[in-house]
Amino acid sequence: MKSRLNSIFTIGILPSISFYSLAQGNIQNLSNNQIKKQKMDTIHRNKEVIRKLFEQSLNQKNLELLKDFISEDFVGITGKKGAFGFEEPFIALIKAFPDLQYKIDELIGEGDKVVIKWKLQGTHTGKFQSVEATGKAISNNGMAIFELIDGKIINSQVLTDRLGFLQELDVLPLDLTLLSNKKAHRDHVRFIDKFFVPANAKNEFLERMRYNRSFIKTLPGFIKDEAYLLTDDSGNLTILTIAVWENEQVVSKAREAVQAEYNRIGFKPLEFYQRLNIKLERGIYHEMSN
Repeated sequence: MKSRLNSIFTIGILPSISFYSLAQGNIQNLSNNQIKKQKMDTIHRNKEVIRKLFEQSLNQKNLELLKDFISEDFVGITGKKGAFGFEEPFIALIKAFPDLQYKIDELIGEGDKVVIKWKLQGTHTGKFQSVEATGKAISNNGMAIFELIDGKIINSQVLTDRLGFLQELDVLPLDLTLLSNKKAHRDHVRFIDKFFVPANAKNEFLERMRYNRSFIKTLPGFIKDEAYLLTDDSGNLTILTIAVWENEQVVSKAREAVQAEYNRIGFKPLEFYQRLNIKLERGIYHEMSN
């Protein structure tokens, strides 16, 4: 009789246990799904914060919006905190490249971090650090890892192609061996022009000089060029241009190419200099050995 009662009791509670276990499992699954959804929502929100940072603040030069994206606890590269610490390097960048734009190539979120890869494009029309404006258009790649808390950036790690950036601005040569190859340096020749330009001929001459400097950079054997300007009290200019070439042979070929270009566009240098009363001193120089 006792055995029968036990059986009845067991049979009676089995459905309850099964139902309880099933309910517990459903609750657990629901809880896991909610956690996953919360994580995905956070990742999506963080990615949108970074997207808006670049598209609405940096690209639009609206740095007032940074306070919406940057935590007060963020520490910038110079130790300043908050939005001001974040914007400091961008202010210098915007002054040198007023038209800069970030094109987002990739945006990846994981946990509380967002990885972004971009292409930065702009025109160098202002002084950047120690580099005077070159007027050059640059296109530079970069990426960063941002860490966010409560939808605001708390930390960042930024990596850019600094070498390519300096090469695009002609601060460094494309062939880095030129920096250390002394023999190659001794073979190079400097084609140096010294112009004396009256004040009233300034604009026309500078326009012609920009055209010439752009053209010679397309020729084989060209390495780099530099230009120096001195203005006297009357506004007259003394301009020194130095074009560095691999050797005298390429200089000879470059002269032919320049003359062919002048013939194509109908430009006559001697008449140009005489009309504007410009005086010219020209020569080819070699590096002196120690």
